[in-house]
Amino acid sequence: QVQLVESGGGLVQAGGSLRLSCAASGSIFSVNAMGWYRQAPGEQREFIARITSAGTTMYADSVKGRFTISRDNAKNTGYLQMNSLKPEDTAVYYCNAAVRTTYINEITYWGQGTQVTVSS
Repeated sequence: QVQLVESGGGLVQAGGSLRLSCAASGSIFSVNAMGWYRQAPGEQREFIARITSAGTTMYADSVKGRFTISRDNAKNTGYLQMNSLKPEDTAVYYCNAAVRTTYINEITYWGQGTQVTVSS
């Protein structure tokens, strides 16, 4: 089995920074694309950022220029550096990863979520 474990959430003042981590472990052949999403209370889960195994990145307009997604392939770990945080960034942040457990079998896994709260 594969697990994604997120860490790094917390409470920060507006303008501050946080760095989220997402570590994949278990029966992993390779980790392909990794992504971050968030869900605020009463809202749908929304896409934040994505990074391929080759390092190509994509961002939602709402975070472009403030958030940076990266990964360490040797550690099967993804990161989300969040700068210039705003109260509207408050949400539960989830990571996902497309994981190959065999050469041909790919499954998307989700982490349990980590709370980010930005105070004004």
